[in-house]
Amino acid sequence: MKEKEEQAIVVDYLPYGYPLEKKMMPIAQAIGKKNFTLLELVPRRGIKLEIGEEVYIGEGKRDKVYYILGKLPFNKISENAKNFLQTYIEKQVSENEKSFVEFFNNSQPVNTRLHQIELLPGFGNKHTQAILDERNKKPFESFEELKKRISNLPDPKNAIVKRILEEIKGEERHFLFVN
Repeated sequence: MKEKEEQAIVVDYLPYGYPLEKKMMPIAQAIGKKNFTLLELVPRRGIKLEIGEEVYIGEGKRDKVYYILGKLPFNKISENAKNFLQTYIEKQVSENEKSFVEFFNNSQPVNTRLHQIELLPGFGNKHTQAILDERNKKPFESFEELKKRISNLPDPKNAIVKRILEEIKGEERHFLFVN
């Protein structure tokens, strides 16, 4: 069980709600910082949220968010939000490179025929085997080192960004990064 989200980033703010729905209440589309959970938030009365703004959504008093409406299905997010999401995920993966490199150092088999690394776009059996062999010699320190030590490796950062976006869309059976 993953921890609950405490902070979220606003990916779009709809001051009049969804155009096709009858309710005219402000809605913020947001993504949780820890587990990349898509959420619909209702801001407090008189509060206007900005795209990219970080808001507290944990237990207790929230200064800007009145309540969490629930999880946001990917097919309901706005074009603005989709564009912002890509940039935001890239930034998160870059800023938290160490923890994503740890994925390569600590990933495990999913079952007897599939390894977690193979779930990354562009990473097949050969890449996985090369990564496992190399990490047994010495753990990886960075994406750059991964690329240096393993020949013809797809860009690990881009693969992780793509995988997170696929998981957010809900198209995956196994989840590595998204709750």
